[in-house]
Amino acid sequence: MSLAALACSLALVIVAGVALGAVRVAPGDVLASVWRAMTGRADSLYDALIVDVRLPRVLLAAIVGASLAGAGAIYQALFRNPLADPYILGVSSGAGLGAMLALVATGGATALRYGMVPVAAFAGAVLTMALVTRLASWRGRLDTASLLLAGVAISYTLAALTSFLMVFAREQMATVVFWMMGGLGSASWPYLAMVGPMFVVGAALAVISARELNLMLLGDERAGHLGLDVDRFKLFVLAVASLLTAAAVAVAGLIGFIGLMVPHAIRLVIGPDHRALLPASFLGGGIALVAADLVARTVIAPVEVPVGIVTALLGGPFFVWLLVRGEGPR
Repeated sequence: MSLAALACSLALVIVAGVALGAVRVAPGDVLASVWRAMTGRADSLYDALIVDVRLPRVLLAAIVGASLAGAGAIYQALFRNPLADPYILGVSSGAGLGAMLALVATGGATALRYGMVPVAAFAGAVLTMALVTRLASWRGRLDTASLLLAGVAISYTLAALTSFLMVFAREQMATVVFWMMGGLGSASWPYLAMVGPMFVVGAALAVISARELNLMLLGDERAGHLGLDVDRFKLFVLAVASLLTAAAVAVAGLIGFIGLMVPHAIRLVIGPDHRALLPASFLGGGIALVAADLVARTVIAPVEVPVGIVTALLGGPFFVWLLVRGEGPR
């Protein structure tokens, strides 16, 4: 599986995501509408549908999926555990609670306008990851079984706190519930402008850390003997993964299992070398979430299913399959 093939697949699924829906548009018309918008000549209803509604949603789905898959690949390498991902470790819930605090405290429009939601989501993700790793550590060693248990426990606790916040935001309850299920219905160009830089920075830092992530697969002691400052690198790469998770959660809510399924599937095909695995995971995550969102929009159209439900329906059985294969925590 080459990166070029994945890039072409992502381009194709993006075109399909824009073309298909309650109103179907020919692929050629999609490209023509985008070209007219780029040249300032967009003037039809089709152009508005494609450029102002569907295209930002599909591109946002690609960025969110890529962010979650990249974060999952980092966590799986760092903890040497194929079951690690932002959702299971509770990092998504931490980012979600941070975003909810910003929304409730300042109001949705203001918070999004000034970027408080992504900042709060990043803070929530970092603090949650720090708490989970602290709870799972014993005498300086990180136990992988305890890591997953701590992640699940913290995730439930944070979800309860998020639900408690809804009591103080009853007028926004329907929107908040839909957001917690994971959805891209509010996608817009300002959303893309908000999370795009976070994704670019996080993805770039992750890719340039590929060699060090390969060393981490050998274990902390051997990585240290090979010249890696293990403790400092862990802090750095956890911050990178938290940034990617926060970028996804801030605009799409809680979408689970993309960070679990995609890196694991890619690893089975191309191997554990992160110089190829990370870029492939970013591309694969984009493909997976754009496809899942297309299903969510069309399976019972005109009713829209939250995309988080679609990913959970796929990810739950995948998680069980990993356990049955014996790839759970040792």
